[in-house]
Amino acid sequence: MALTRIFFTSDVHGSERVFLKFLNSWRFYKANVIILGGDITGKIIIPIVEQSDGTYKAEYLGTEYVLKSGEEVEALEKKIRFSGCYPFRTNPSEMEELRIDKQKFDACFSLLMKETVKRWVKIADERLKNTGVKCFISPGNDDRFEIDSVLDKGEIVVNPEEKAVFLDDHHEMITLAYVNVTPWHAPRDITEEELAKKLENLTLQLKDVRTAIFNLHCPPHGSGLDTALELDKDLKPVAKAGQLQTISAGSIAVLNAIKKQQPLLGLHGHIHESRGICNVGRTLCINPGSEYTEGILRGAIIDLDEKGVKGYLLTSG
Repeated sequence: MALTRIFFTSDVHGSERVFLKFLNSWRFYKANVIILGGDITGKIIIPIVEQSDGTYKAEYLGTEYVLKSGEEVEALEKKIRFSGCYPFRTNPSEMEELRIDKQKFDACFSLLMKETVKRWVKIADERLKNTGVKCFISPGNDDRFEIDSVLDKGEIVVNPEEKAVFLDDHHEMITLAYVNVTPWHAPRDITEEELAKKLENLTLQLKDVRTAIFNLHCPPHGSGLDTALELDKDLKPVAKAGQLQTISAGSIAVLNAIKKQQPLLGLHGHIHESRGICNVGRTLCINPGSEYTEGILRGAIIDLDEKGVKGYLLTSG
């Protein structure tokens, strides 16, 4: 009986080091399906500012750089991209424009995100061509909507967002980037009621929910895959008697959908510190966690055959 081996990861947040490890995961783990489950873009721009004498200056991770050659600039840009930030070559006058004009800054940020995702999709298409590996990359709640059209243009890469797609002859997958409202009010934060409706509509696309995978960026509420630090109104961790407080930050709508539909497998991310595995009824649910800032690829291998899940393992590399 043929096995399908899935490698799943999530929340790379712009780290090119982790993304390239993801692209190589099929070879290392002998997977024929690789899935990146959302929050793929970075959060910070690092300006590299051209000076009047032809050198470039930058400040990165508390260190000030004076770069005297194109090779030095390119080396720093690579280092910045690997950490999940966006290097941006500029000049003092443009820097001042971006500082005082929020719309221009946001447009610049969106352009850097789109250019990076476009480059990643191109790399993935080139490296996976003729391998037979299926590659699914979807957005997460932190990702701006502008990247969706870029993901849609992949040749090997498939953006499965809000669709039902087949992983093999026996297993379909539905994917949803949206999550319940977070303290950061990210682009794809919506109410539990809206989440429930989207999940209901997605489930209707499935031919057989019993053999399906729910690739839902948000983990189910109270599952242990959604334990996060409690934050106050200033987004600072809450402590009582010297102990940091935690909450279940996952979605009740996701929990209810899994309880009701009982798919074969739930793949989740979103809460970086809640790496783990649990069961919701018969459904195996996995959150591989994320350590993108350290350049570590957190993931999970899942083996499937037409009868169900044959094995699974959390990975780190």
